[in-house]
Amino acid sequence: MKIDRMLGILTVLLQNERVTAPFLAEKFEVNRRTIGRDIDALCQAGIPIITHQGAGGGVSIADGFKLDKSVLTSDELSGIIAAIKGIGSVSEQSRIERILDKLGANAVVSLQEPVIIDLASFSKDSLTEKVECIKKAIIEGRLIEFTYYYDKGEARRCIEPYFVIFQWSAWYVFGYCLEREGWRLFKLGRLWDLQICDVQFAQREIPPEKRNFNTVFTDNIKLVALFDFSEKYKLVDAYGPDSMVETAEGLLFEFGFTNKEPVISWLLGFGGNVKVIEPVEIIAAIQTAAKNILQKY
Repeated sequence: MKIDRMLGILTVLLQNERVTAPFLAEKFEVNRRTIGRDIDALCQAGIPIITHQGAGGGVSIADGFKLDKSVLTSDELSGIIAAIKGIGSVSEQSRIERILDKLGANAVVSLQEPVIIDLASFSKDSLTEKVECIKKAIIEGRLIEFTYYYDKGEARRCIEPYFVIFQWSAWYVFGYCLEREGWRLFKLGRLWDLQICDVQFAQREIPPEKRNFNTVFTDNIKLVALFDFSEKYKLVDAYGPDSMVETAEGLLFEFGFTNKEPVISWLLGFGGNVKVIEPVEIIAAIQTAAKNILQKY
């Protein structure tokens, strides 16, 4: 886009004393005439660009303008770069490299960035493909269709996509499900065979309460359990040191959960190092699961 290219040209000029038109043309993959028009537009916008003729010539910004060439501090730019690199872990690498190049990151911020954000997983390639596909559908206002795996089996779903979300340590797509006739979150890890449909949709007004994605998970199940002291680090890792109270018998853990099945699976992972105190339905479910395990062995 023209505005992106003009901002890129401005960034390059701010980071260099002088550059040539051929250099800019090659960098932004356009011809010299296009660069010339962009520079004219920047001049009309009030940017004092000077053209130097002859050997060693090129274009530059007047020195007086360079005195205030950045509105970002080093710390602010470092934060932006860390965030961009994080998004880059699930995006096309070439696109992220172009953004970083436009920011002039190498000239301003040390390559030894102290914050590393990796939003990908072991299935990085498929995740990147899904994120890019859904983004494209959102921008073009087109339906997406996919196979979704959940506790009751699997089903084909068709939705109007609105947002790609990273929350609760996982990636989701938020949209309006045509089959359920309601707003839904679909976890990308359970979403496969993704396709963009030819059908376009008219944007719906998203209810304010649906924009608060934290309300998706409610604390309907109040778990009270006693863990062995050896499991303390796992509880701290998952829920923090304030999630338990040390007693003579062990670690008393109280927490709210949304769905019963994930809680049961989580508790079974502790084997005999946990005793559920309440609720009764969780106790009964674990007893049933334990009996089923014994029968298999």
